[in-house]
Amino acid sequence: MTSAARPRPRVRAATGALAALGLSVGMLMTMESSAHAATWPTANGSQGVSSTISVSGTKDYGMKRLYGTGALGSDGQDEDQGPILELEPGAVLKNVILGAPAADGVHCKGSCTLQNVWWEDVGEDAATFRGSSSSNVYNVVGGGAKEASDKVFQFNGAGTLNVSNFAVQNFGTFIRSCGNCSTQYKRTINLNTVEVTWKGSRLVGINTNYGDSATLRNITIVGDTSRKIVPCQKYIGNDDGDEPTTNGSGPDGTYCKYTSSDITYR
Repeated sequence: MTSAARPRPRVRAATGALAALGLSVGMLMTMESSAHAATWPTANGSQGVSSTISVSGTKDYGMKRLYGTGALGSDGQDEDQGPILELEPGAVLKNVILGAPAADGVHCKGSCTLQNVWWEDVGEDAATFRGSSSSNVYNVVGGGAKEASDKVFQFNGAGTLNVSNFAVQNFGTFIRSCGNCSTQYKRTINLNTVEVTWKGSRLVGINTNYGDSATLRNITIVGDTSRKIVPCQKYIGNDDGDEPTTNGSGPDGTYCKYTSSDITYR
């Protein structure tokens, strides 16, 4: 894809927010360029992980690739796999590549920031957000994920999930608010400057009966000539483990917040 076809972030407006996350404008442009290039970042070495790594504070891997071995060596879709990395509340994970096998990727136990994190071949899920407080904020800034046969981001907890300057390709559902968790919450999802490359089924799935909402801005969808990817799928969720039922799709100003101008097809 040529540079003319790439979405451009609103750098001036984002500068303050980026600074708060420890990002410079130059880093943003580097991530944005990488996310929309044909090849993704080259790993600076690789490390096998046989048991979940706990992360607190800030952990910068310098673009090392982590991959699962032993009990974490599955690349299947079995539920309840362990994650490669588990983030304590408030943790920041930076500059890492999750290779294959990736098990259940990254778990956030509360508010967290995933900065310039890349998934080369998503296992069960790329990341799962689990915090139980409505004040939790999960930020995914830069990076990308591909080869997710089911979900990329699983939103099981409460609070707000913000995803910006991200690339996703070949996936089932990009972000899913859990449809049948035993404990349910109201969940808020915000997408801004995301490039989506066919093939895929849904960008977001939310539960209207729990008051979820998804706001989509600056979304570019590449290669979906028939426009089969559903930007925002609504469900009636439950807390008894049953498969949730669908409840329509498309913008409504309350649950699915976007207009046709927020999505560009290439």
